Amino acid sequence: MNHDRQDVKHPDHGQPKHKESEAEKKERKNHADENQDQALEETFPASDPVSPFVPAKAPD
Repeated sequence: MNHDRQDVKHPDHGQPKHKESEAEKKERKNHADENQDQALEETFPASDPVSPFVPAKAPD
């Protein structure tokens, strides 16, 4: 496979060259999980910004 399975505009989309074996399916899913984990790590500071708000002390 030379393209991402979710690339629906690719000319070969939806036309597998052969039936996917269980090992190939597991490898594909592991690769997708690794890509997602890496993307999450790269965006972590932006996805969880520190709040600049500091509450004031309540008046007596």
